[in-house]
Amino acid sequence: MQGRILKGIGGFYYVHAQEDERIYSCRARGIFRKEGLRPLPGDMVSFEVTHEADREGSLTRVEKRQNMLIRPAAANIDNVLVVFAVAEPEPNLNLLDRFLIYMGAQGISSTIFFNKEDLDKKGTGQHYREIYEAAGFDVILGSVLNEDVREAIYRLLYGHTTVLAGPSGVGKSSLINMIHGRELSETGELSERIKRGRQTTRHTELFPIGKGGYILDTPGFTSLSLSELSLGLDSNSIKYYYDEFTEPSAACRYNTCNHVNEPAELCAVKRALSEGRIHRERYENYVQIFSELRDRERR
Repeated sequence: MQGRILKGIGGFYYVHAQEDERIYSCRARGIFRKEGLRPLPGDMVSFEVTHEADREGSLTRVEKRQNMLIRPAAANIDNVLVVFAVAEPEPNLNLLDRFLIYMGAQGISSTIFFNKEDLDKKGTGQHYREIYEAAGFDVILGSVLNEDVREAIYRLLYGHTTVLAGPSGVGKSSLINMIHGRELSETGELSERIKRGRQTTRHTELFPIGKGGYILDTPGFTSLSLSELSLGLDSNSIKYYYDEFTEPSAACRYNTCNHVNEPAELCAVKRALSEGRIHRERYENYVQIFSELRDRERR
């Protein structure tokens, strides 16, 4: 049989079978240890049923991964829904940019959900949306309490494997509970397992959410270390994850321009910044991340 690993605990891997949509607890064969292969949540696998009544099995093969994340440890992720609050707390856009770079480096597309628009007394939510839409990202601005917003999120999730990311206090728990609540009302035994697991989950776990979709429920991020961000990246490559730099950078005097220390007369990105075609918040975040990586490389 074939299926997808939902979680791994204590040497057991819980596989959501494609054939009957039941969950089987499987052991990994010794060959995986010999090959240094650690099965991950999200892995597509083949397994043999060893005890049908107890739904037990043995993993026989892990299919080729389309991508792999180290934090959270997961494979075959289609997209990430990055959740930040418009207010209470105000968003840390530098942290948001680090999330976006990290996911972009893995080839994973990101959608940004600015939550708690109902608490946005300063009216800054629209500005945040303009910043990131100009940078090429899909942005949802609203409140998880709003039915239209919930439907937009459901459309994003169904048929895809999605990671929820974001710092504490932004309403991510409310979003997860809203998603699970809908699933609990629509499905049977599988949802009962989800309900029981919600109270004690301390590990990376995928939850099926219908129509071939999965959501990765993982603890909220409060930071993203430079070592995590720099996996496969260096200071010279960060600029390629700022899509709004692409068009003006073609007019830079030198194709090695990093848009930081070069004078404005030689750097078209700096000119675009001064003309308001690039948002200053994004540029300043870029300079900070670039400088941190450059300092690390020089040590």
